[in-house]
Amino acid sequence: MDVMEKFKEKIKNGELLCGTLVFCGNPMLTECMAQIGFDMLWICTEHTAIGLENLQNNLIAAKAGGTPAMVRVPWNDKVLVKPVLDMGPDTILFPNVKTPEEAEAAVKACEYPPYGERGFGPIRAINYNSISQADYVNKLYRKTLRFIQIEDIKAVNRLEEIVAVKGIDGYIVGPNDLSASVGHLDNPNHPDMIPIYDRIGEVMKKHNKFFGTCIGFNERAIKEWQKRGAGIIFCGTDIEYVHNGCLNMYKNMKKL
Repeated sequence: MDVMEKFKEKIKNGELLCGTLVFCGNPMLTECMAQIGFDMLWICTEHTAIGLENLQNNLIAAKAGGTPAMVRVPWNDKVLVKPVLDMGPDTILFPNVKTPEEAEAAVKACEYPPYGERGFGPIRAINYNSISQADYVNKLYRKTLRFIQIEDIKAVNRLEEIVAVKGIDGYIVGPNDLSASVGHLDNPNHPDMIPIYDRIGEVMKKHNKFFGTCIGFNERAIKEWQKRGAGIIFCGTDIEYVHNGCLNMYKNMKKL
């Protein structure tokens, strides 16, 4: 059983999965993180300097470390999505999807004609021609999971319509941008947000959709999201781990 089959099996078993984020994009650090045991690495190209060549090296590193990798693209744009899909990520994440039409556009960016608008030219995705193009098109390319982010109140208001769009495999709630969209920038735990988060959980449960969120490590908040039905929680970044480790070492050395 490969890593994505194990990932999907954990989803079926109702396990709460644990992921973490790659921001600095150093392949050695990504490989190190991939060996820890996380259920998924989230490689971010929306808010970081990670470019296409570096992204591919990080995908290779994640695979070497034995952990599935999800790539968040900079925007819901088929031109930006195409080369990422051709690298063969395990999951692709579209940020800030607000409407069912935008969700449909994300699906079309992943699908070949006549179902979508993806141009043909896989390289790493077909294991450098070790996989036939026919097998890839007919059997394999849909194995890449498609996730979208719910991070605006407009999306919450139309969530029933968004989850009705076929071809989306999962949903990631972005509390920071979501709270900002209702006037609580940098305060995702504001009391006004609780009914909004609860509403998301209710819709996801009603339609039996896999979803999760990305938050700092907070035991109470994690348990609340688990009660809402979240299946995966992303916590921490490579930059945080390096910073905290360096800071602790520096403080300890200064004590001597």
